[in-house]
Amino acid sequence: MAKIKVTQVKSTIDRSKRQKATIQALGLRRINHSVVHEGTPQILGMVAKVNHLIKVEQL
Repeated sequence: MAKIKVTQVKSTIDRSKRQKATIQALGLRRINHSVVHEGTPQILGMVAKVNHLIKVEQL
């Protein structure tokens, strides 16, 4: 599996509970915080649900 770097670029204030929970499940805590994950189908699904709040880079 390829690694991806996920960076939060927008706030979760005034977002649904589901989107907040997805951001938290990805391990993101604040704006400009980045985490590296394997590109599994589960992670890619979460990324797709909150793609308007994050930036994704291939490593």
